[in-house]
Amino acid sequence: MPEELNPFKIAQKQLDDVAKLMNLDPKMHKFLREPMRVHEATLKVKLDNGSAKEFKAFRVQYNDARGPCKGGIRYHPDETLDTVKALSAWMTWKTAVVDIPLGGGKGGVICNPKEMSSSEIERLSREYVRAFWKVLGPDQDVPAPDVYTTPQIMAWMLDEYEKIIGKHAPAFITGKPLELGGSQGRGDATAKGVAYTIRDAMKHLKIDPKKATAAVQGYGNAGYFMAKFLKEMGVKVIAVSDSKSGILCEKGLDPEKVLNHKEQNGSVAGFPECKNVTNEQLLELPVDILVPAALENQITLKNADKIKAKLIAEAANGPTTPDADDVLYRKGVFTIPDFLANAGGVTVSYFEWVQNRYGHYWTAEEVYSKLDAIMTKAFNDVLQMSLKHKVNMRKAAYMVSVKRVADAVKLRGWA
Repeated sequence: MPEELNPFKIAQKQLDDVAKLMNLDPKMHKFLREPMRVHEATLKVKLDNGSAKEFKAFRVQYNDARGPCKGGIRYHPDETLDTVKALSAWMTWKTAVVDIPLGGGKGGVICNPKEMSSSEIERLSREYVRAFWKVLGPDQDVPAPDVYTTPQIMAWMLDEYEKIIGKHAPAFITGKPLELGGSQGRGDATAKGVAYTIRDAMKHLKIDPKKATAAVQGYGNAGYFMAKFLKEMGVKVIAVSDSKSGILCEKGLDPEKVLNHKEQNGSVAGFPECKNVTNEQLLELPVDILVPAALENQITLKNADKIKAKLIAEAANGPTTPDADDVLYRKGVFTIPDFLANAGGVTVSYFEWVQNRYGHYWTAEEVYSKLDAIMTKAFNDVLQMSLKHKVNMRKAAYMVSVKRVADAVKLRGWA
C-alpha cells in the first residue's frame, strides 16, 4: 500500500494512534478528528496591469476550547485546504503542548507571491481581511505570518481590520513590525524555541555540543537562525540547503556568510570551499543533529532507513510521515516533533498578543527568558510522558496535548 502523504490524513492518523494509547473516549476522538469551522472565500484582486484575478483563500478554526484560535496565513502556489486543515490541527496541539491559553487555526491563499508585485500582495492581503474579518479578532482567532508572509503583510492586514472596525486593535494579529505593536524577539522565536529543545535533548542524550555536527534543511528565516544558534551553542554546522540546492563543508559553515551569499546569488549553491549536495542527500548525512526547516513530507519511508542523525529537531511543520516515524524510533533516532520543537514562534506570538492587550511591552531579554521557561517545561513534560509510556516523543507530545484539549472540551460539554 502506498504511503499516505496527504497532510490532513497524516494529522488524523497521528491522533488516531495516540487515541488508542490513551483509551480516548470514542465520542471525544471523533470530535477532535475534524476542525470545528472551515471558512473559504474567493478573493478578487486587481493586478497592476488593470486586469483582475481570483485567488482561493481559506481560514480553518480547528479547536478553540482552550482559547481563541491561533495560527499563521500562508501564501503558496501549492496550498490546499487539506494542508491548511492539517496545520490548524497541529496548531491546536502546539498551543496545548506549551500550555498557553489559545486554540489552533490556520489560513492560506493559493497564489505565487514571487510572481506578484508588492502592491498586488498588499491588495490581496487587504482582500483576505475583508473576506474573513467577521470570524477573526483578538477574542476569536488571531492570525500571524507563515510561509511567504511577512511583518509588512501583517501590518497591511491590521490596518485593514482597524479601518473596518473603526478603532485600534493591535491584538488582532501577531508577527507585526515593532512600530505597530510587535514583540521583541519574535523574528527568531521559532528557531530560539527549537534551539532550547535541542539543548535539553542533547543533555538527555549526553551529546557534547562542542563535538557535535549538524545539518539544516531549509535556509529561510527559521533555517538561518537555526544554523546561527547551533553555532553559538558550539555545534559545527556542516551542511545547509534551500529550495534550490544544498552545500556541504566538513570544516563548518559561517551562517552569516552563507546568508549573504544566498541573498546575492539567490541560492546557497556555489558557496566557496563547499561541495554542492541535494536536499535529499543533506537529510542522509552522517551528522549528530538534523534540523528539517523546510516543508512537509521530507522524511518518508523511502529515506527514513538512510537517516544517520542521532537527533532530529523538526523546525518545519510535518516534515516526517508517521511510517517514517516508526522506522526512526526503531533505529533509536530521537525526534523532537514539530509541534513541540517549533512552538517558540506561537509562544512569542502569544506574548505579543498579551502585550498588545495590556499596552505594556517587554525587553528581548524578558521575552527570551519567558520563552526558555515555557519551552523547557514543555520538553520535560513530553520527555517524561515518553519515558513513562515507552513511546516516541511525537506520540508523547500528542498524549500531553490531546489530554489538555480533551479536558477543556469535556468541561465545556462539547463532547
